[in-house]
Amino acid sequence: MNFGVITLFPEMFSSLLQCGVLSKAINSNIVSLHLWNLRDFTEDKHQTVDDRPYGGEAGMVLKPDPLSAAIVAAKHKLHNPLVVYLSPQGSVFKQSKVASFLHYDSILLICGRYEGVDERVIKKYVDLQLSVGDYVLSGGELPAMVVIDAVSRAIPGVLGKSKSYINDSLATGLLKGPVYTRPRVFSGLGVPEVLLSGNHQDIKRWRRQKSLESTLLNRPDLLEQQDLSQSDKILLNQIKNK
Repeated sequence: MNFGVITLFPEMFSSLLQCGVLSKAINSNIVSLHLWNLRDFTEDKHQTVDDRPYGGEAGMVLKPDPLSAAIVAAKHKLHNPLVVYLSPQGSVFKQSKVASFLHYDSILLICGRYEGVDERVIKKYVDLQLSVGDYVLSGGELPAMVVIDAVSRAIPGVLGKSKSYINDSLATGLLKGPVYTRPRVFSGLGVPEVLLSGNHQDIKRWRRQKSLESTLLNRPDLLEQQDLSQSDKILLNQIKNK
């Protein structure tokens, strides 16, 4: 998977290149990350990337000419990528979107700043507008990192064990239940006996039950979107009747 980012602050992405599983994936050529500094596509000595909006509103807007030039250069390098603009106006980024992104060889992420980008750039070049949530950030850099990290985790070979991704919260549409490790007793609290039993069928059933319970308590809206099996419905009824 090839990721490209157009940004005013390429240095913000250094953590992706230096830390964690994503840096290993980049070093192993499973994932590539290309950065384009928007100021490199300006033509004046001050490297001006923004201007006042027509209509007299407050704030500044990213100019269409340098941004369009950056997009053209990035699309040429990435060979016709999916072009995504990180924006509050976009559809909300969810795990289902991660799966759909895996169908593309390259994704180009445009990081807005200030009051956004000139609408004509969106109409001409952008395939998809995407939001990471209903809150305000200073720019699209942090959302772009979220997208890159979330999508990369789903790419075979990025995580040490493929089951790590499958077992993640939301990977199946539900939240993950509680997890435990050594020591067996901590601050007077023990590990559930079923996890020590060695009975894989019971452990699997317990984990599914706790996943349903966690989702019911914390994100009941997710359950409404699931096509639950009959056994799931039985477990859910047992949880509700506790």
